[in-house]
Amino acid sequence: MKPAEVNKRWGELQERIAADFDTDTPDIKVMLFLIGVQELGQGPRKFSKRQKEELMHIANCRLFSKMGFYELEGLDQDGWPHWKMVKQIPNYTLLEQEMLMKTLIIDYFDEAYQSDDDTI
Repeated sequence: MKPAEVNKRWGELQERIAADFDTDTPDIKVMLFLIGVQELGQGPRKFSKRQKEELMHIANCRLFSKMGFYELEGLDQDGWPHWKMVKQIPNYTLLEQEMLMKTLIIDYFDEAYQSDDDTI
């Protein structure tokens, strides 16, 4: 996708998430947190600051696994997923990083919204 298309789709996704969760417009960090909670699969609850950071890491790994950079190793005794890096992520400029993250997040939510129950 071209940057203009990414930004258009990103805005639409932000609006949909804000409406679905009755909240302010989410930024990339909030989107990563939501993906992390979804990937953890234990439902919404209170998380410590450290757990929130881990959830965002889970989201990053999940997103970058689509590009072959991470593989899921398995779950720990508490059901938290653990990933291993299988190849180094290239150094991107800040703009490239932002566009890549937005694109990966858009793709993730496109897949999630196309699931059977149409919910996140």
